[in-house]
Amino acid sequence: MASVTLNNVCKAYDDVLISNNINLEINDGEFVVFVGPSGCGKSTLLRCIAGLEDITSGDLFIGGKRMNDVEPSKRGVGMVFQSYALYPHLDLTDNMSFGLKLAKADKQLIKDRVKHAADILQLTPLLDRKPKSLSGGQRQRVAIGRTLVSQPKVFLLDEPLSNLDAALRVKMRIELAKLHKQLGCTMIYVTHDQVEAMTMADKIAVLDGGDVAQFGAPLDIYHYPKNIFVAGFIGSPKMNFINVHIQAVEAERVEVLLPNCQSVWIPVDGKTVNAGDEMTLGIRPEHLVPTEHADIIIAGETIVVEKLGNETQVYLHIDGSDDDVIYRVAVTLS
Repeated sequence: MASVTLNNVCKAYDDVLISNNINLEINDGEFVVFVGPSGCGKSTLLRCIAGLEDITSGDLFIGGKRMNDVEPSKRGVGMVFQSYALYPHLDLTDNMSFGLKLAKADKQLIKDRVKHAADILQLTPLLDRKPKSLSGGQRQRVAIGRTLVSQPKVFLLDEPLSNLDAALRVKMRIELAKLHKQLGCTMIYVTHDQVEAMTMADKIAVLDGGDVAQFGAPLDIYHYPKNIFVAGFIGSPKMNFINVHIQAVEAERVEVLLPNCQSVWIPVDGKTVNAGDEMTLGIRPEHLVPTEHADIIIAGETIVVEKLGNETQVYLHIDGSDDDVIYRVAVTLS
């Protein structure tokens, strides 16, 4: 297995900058997720690591060796694509062994590796079947198995679950986590789904407009987002944002005026703001509590009530918030 290091990596198409000075240190054996909205450059960055796209500037190291000019087949990486990319006329054995046969590997080696991968992925009873007879989850496992038989140092997975239904996504998410634990290999996974990122990753790289907005452990990013974009993107439901006015400033806290004219002190570095400034206050839905348990009250008009069985999500419109405020209750409201 191997570490992956990106130093000031940029990728541009003509005058359009896709990835901007990316700096990441991915340790050997880590499961790292690139997450962000569509068009933020996460798949392009993965393709640069794989060697399917040239790096415009900067340096890429895999296992401590510079890989900028190394062809994809010699980088020690294996890539799993969103589309599965299986050959419909070949059975599972031939699909999984295709790359090894192309490389003219020893027949016994091919047989042993296919058997090993099939055992790990629970595909052994299906090896004589063709892709059209498989479910979406089984096809995805075959695509993973084809990468697994090549024994890469680094697994690259580009939105591999996006074509599956919700229930199957959850099942495959768990299977991938188990596979990573079993193999102990370095995995880099691309998704736009922040729930996948939070549940699977050792570390998350949140990308925004070609930049790494934040890189760290999932709960560190959740509890200590560096900016409004990260705070709003990580978390489901997303964080509420309320515009407030700063009334007073002390060394480590400020007093802000809420839209309902109540004041509250919140921890903020006083050197970064001034009295009279406008500020955005972020509140997670689970941090709002019923009125009888609250010290500060935020009142609003109920717009939508979503009853989810184990909880209820209430959408409120309040002055000072550009979007509806989401209040999550851990019961079903009548």
